[in-house]
Amino acid sequence: MYQYNCLNPISEIGLSRFTEKYQKTEDIAKADGVLVRSASMHEMELPEGLLAVARAGAGTNNIPLEKCAEQGIVVFNTPGANANGVKELVIAGMLLASRDIVGGIEWVKENQGVETIAKDAEKEKKHFAGTEILGKKLGVIGLGAIGGRVANAALSLGMEVYGYDPNLSVAAALSLSREVKTVTNADEIYAECDFITVHVPLLDSTKGLIDAAAIEKMKQGVVVLNFSRDLLVNEADMLAALDAGKVRKYVSDFPNTTTAGHANCIVIPHLGASTEESEDNCAMMAVDELKDYLENGNIRNSVNYPACDMGVCGGAGRVAILHKNIANMITQFTAAFGETGINISDMTNKSRGEYAYTLLDIDKAADEKIMERLKSIDGVFKVRIVK
Repeated sequence: MYQYNCLNPISEIGLSRFTEKYQKTEDIAKADGVLVRSASMHEMELPEGLLAVARAGAGTNNIPLEKCAEQGIVVFNTPGANANGVKELVIAGMLLASRDIVGGIEWVKENQGVETIAKDAEKEKKHFAGTEILGKKLGVIGLGAIGGRVANAALSLGMEVYGYDPNLSVAAALSLSREVKTVTNADEIYAECDFITVHVPLLDSTKGLIDAAAIEKMKQGVVVLNFSRDLLVNEADMLAALDAGKVRKYVSDFPNTTTAGHANCIVIPHLGASTEESEDNCAMMAVDELKDYLENGNIRNSVNYPACDMGVCGGAGRVAILHKNIANMITQFTAAFGETGINISDMTNKSRGEYAYTLLDIDKAADEKIMERLKSIDGVFKVRIVK
């Protein structure tokens, strides 16, 4: 029996994918796996028995990834599960920035009791007129699950689309329309595009990506959209550019005291992935990832350990080892099994940066002797019997 804990409310459609082998617990100390959305885990004491954390969403800033890795806890996310919901809001953000729809709606509310509202509207609507997005140039920085969808959707709306992603995966490239003009330098997007939308993860290298220097390279009257992470944009620089008229509108999905209420900022209360469909999709993917890891030892969409898939174990036993990515580890593992008279029938070893993962199928069930021997090897974080 596996036990799981939910740090946030998780879609019941996702939780329904758990079988009778699983039981929900309110005590995280008893959990084999944790499901989380936005709850911060940085100050939490992580139980020794915790095996995995599955984030029902793409961002993992609320999870201490290094701490988890060093305790042998695999952290999963759900890339692409909420992509359509975010894509649709990005398109809505472009339309809101192009035409003062919000201002027009507010005018109607303010004049709701005026009998001549229909006649007055014909005079006032010129104040809310804007431009169409047809024929405009959109620059997409980051062509992953969300950025790629935004690019393709914008093409169908008649926009000319430029894309920049130095880390474009093969899968992402195959799903991207050939009509998207991929460039090798973001400066080309800054110089050419009327709209710029950012879809990259928040890393040390991307923090403040859109700053005064980047804005200076942009076209006069550009619209900047940020539905990824607020810290990707230096918002003090952005407000200065808005006040100077360099940037026409800044659309953000991250409300804070810097941007909320500022002229020409359209700030949305973090609604990008807040659709029933997105929450269901994220929950289903997170549960599936957690189950595959707990039951089979397979790792898919981890953010701190390498991907590894050996399918369902058909042999007598399977052992998973989470360890440092250093020399001579495999030799020590195989020697340990040899010493205890256990034959290895199949094995996979994968690494990711400082961390590595080894999955071994063996011809008889592992016992306490081999487990203790493996745990004693310097550089091993965690060993578990999968089967």
